[in-house]
Amino acid sequence: RVAIKMTVNKRIGLLGGTFDPPHYGHMLMAERAYEEMNLDEIWFIPSYIPPHKAEAKTDVSDRIKMLELAIVDRHCFYIEKLEIERQGKSFTIDTIKELQKLNQDKEFFFIIGGDMVDYLPKWHRIDELSKLITFIGLKRQGFTMDSPYPVREVDMPVMEISSTDIRNRIEKGKSIRYLTSQRVIDYIKEKRLYQ
Repeated sequence: RVAIKMTVNKRIGLLGGTFDPPHYGHMLMAERAYEEMNLDEIWFIPSYIPPHKAEAKTDVSDRIKMLELAIVDRHCFYIEKLEIERQGKSFTIDTIKELQKLNQDKEFFFIIGGDMVDYLPKWHRIDELSKLITFIGLKRQGFTMDSPYPVREVDMPVMEISSTDIRNRIEKGKSIRYLTSQRVIDYIKEKRLYQ
């Protein structure tokens, strides 16, 4: 008898962003999606130049270093540098297609905040993209999860932390304690970022 080996695809959650800087809100989103959707790993995808935002405030090497420091204690969190290596503006569809080509043994889930669910119809080639991956939407207060595209909902506790707020606080000389990890705070201080 020949034993038939069943291969189960690894379930990977993808969390894209500028991560300028990474903070506890990002980590909580990743953790919630990981647990609630029974994922095997979370891959953080720092953007080189996000298509919908102004350029990042810090150098890409600093953003990657801060992300490394933020996830150092979590064995199932990784950084995928595909968009950084590609440079220029990256659209999610291009990233997903490339990841699927390189990882045919994995099933990808794209994690978005509840505020981005309404914005999905405006995404580049969204009809094609929605057939390639499953979206995980983290519910946020004040945002509906109504979308013409399939989105799996995950509850997210209220945590109003943003990278913009952190940068503004640093600029004004205010504390960012309890908004991001101490390792990230130490790195920001050491490199005098956002001042």
